[in-house]
Amino acid sequence: MVMKKELLRQLIHASGVFIVVFSYFLKPDVLILTAISILFLVVLLFELDKKYHLPFFSYIFERCKRQDDEWGFIYFFVGIILTLILFQFNISVANAAILILLFGDSASTLIGKKYGKIKIPYRTHKTVEGSLAFFVVGLAVALTQVSFIPAILGAFFGALTEAYSPVDDNIPIPLVSALMISLAIYFL
Repeated sequence: MVMKKELLRQLIHASGVFIVVFSYFLKPDVLILTAISILFLVVLLFELDKKYHLPFFSYIFERCKRQDDEWGFIYFFVGIILTLILFQFNISVANAAILILLFGDSASTLIGKKYGKIKIPYRTHKTVEGSLAFFVVGLAVALTQVSFIPAILGAFFGALTEAYSPVDDNIPIPLVSALMISLAIYFL
């Protein structure tokens, strides 16, 4: 039951791929406004759900919300929005970093919870298996946007950030990944 709930959460997490798809059709400023609008809509729905039963949305919120992380989706959107704002000068970099967040983080959670045995030093709730899953999946999706060296650096530093971030990882993962990808593109 716990894994089924987590799988549904991670599928919804990965559904943020629509932002990357929209980036092919919208200018960066319109894309950023779209992401901000979606964030406000989700916050509104979340607050309404506390008082009223909302068909479809109440069902999703009930099955996906973690007890200890009620506002994780806000951090998720903030990470995406900040990445779009700061890296809109190269939308491929922003897209790669967003994909690393969407799919690498999901893979890390699912593989780490199901198969994780080897704990990462100084992080008792993170596993080597989860971090490796993050890296492999993050690399694969980043390669759809950028070349190999930037992709490998983005995925590697994204995995490190996921494992060791002292704050909710949905904000720093795409920012660190995009920064490392940018540095690789412009200096290698």
